[in-house]
Amino acid sequence: MTTQTWIITGASRGFGRALAEAALKDGDNVVAAVRSPESVADLEAAYPGNCLIKAFDVRDTTQAEGLVQAAVDRFGGLDVLVNNAGRAVVGAAEEVGDAPLRELMDLHLFGPAALVRAALPIMRERKSGTIVQMSSQGGRMAFPGVSAYCASKFALEGWSEALAGEVAPFGIRVMLVEPSRFRTDFNATDVLEFAEVSDTYRDILAAVRGDLAGVDGKQEGDPVKAAEIIVELAHGDEVPLRLALGREAVERISGVYTRGLAEVERWAETARSADFDGVPASVRPV
Repeated sequence: MTTQTWIITGASRGFGRALAEAALKDGDNVVAAVRSPESVADLEAAYPGNCLIKAFDVRDTTQAEGLVQAAVDRFGGLDVLVNNAGRAVVGAAEEVGDAPLRELMDLHLFGPAALVRAALPIMRERKSGTIVQMSSQGGRMAFPGVSAYCASKFALEGWSEALAGEVAPFGIRVMLVEPSRFRTDFNATDVLEFAEVSDTYRDILAAVRGDLAGVDGKQEGDPVKAAEIIVELAHGDEVPLRLALGREAVERISGVYTRGLAEVERWAETARSADFDGVPASVRPV
């Protein structure tokens, strides 16, 4: 198997850590981009020739080019970029203010977009590359109480779907990973943020808040198995544009497509009636 060079953001724990370990075990090179380098010092010690630790804050888009250049300087190129760093804010849409909403957009959209822009010239020159965008089942369906998180993942998905069509002619692949609940630190008390609870939504979202706060360590998804799947796909000849990961994700996302198609069909005649009479459908490039 050809050795690949990876950049993985948020590699200190969860999916990022599992991906870094899986890639390194396969003999690949990994640039682990983390806010606290000491959190992955053991990886660099275990794989001194293949692991490079870089202090990196995804929200600071000015750091993107330097991170990509570090991979090129150390390992001679870049094959796989994994935009993994992320977290959630729990609260009703009316409870989550501008600052936390913008921060999630910085973390899940603007930061990944900057890294992709920095990586594309290297991948185009090599006529190959894989961009892995760690989304969520919440990137295909929105849940009450996590509107800000879902909005940022929806944005990442739309941006990445367009990106996939733009870069395919250069041999570059894009894969959106849409996990359900995996046993990462996503729901840990020091990661998951809760907006101040208002009287208006206290009872309406009580079950949601309790569920998200109480599931840590009980999730059914195995991040090690997930990482092995992603690494294998990155080394393979084909990657899906979207990969629903975990049984719950498969079932829920399938339901979204089914219900969405049924709704379109139910209102199809009403929708068609909005066009000018007698004007044929336009011919478009997409």
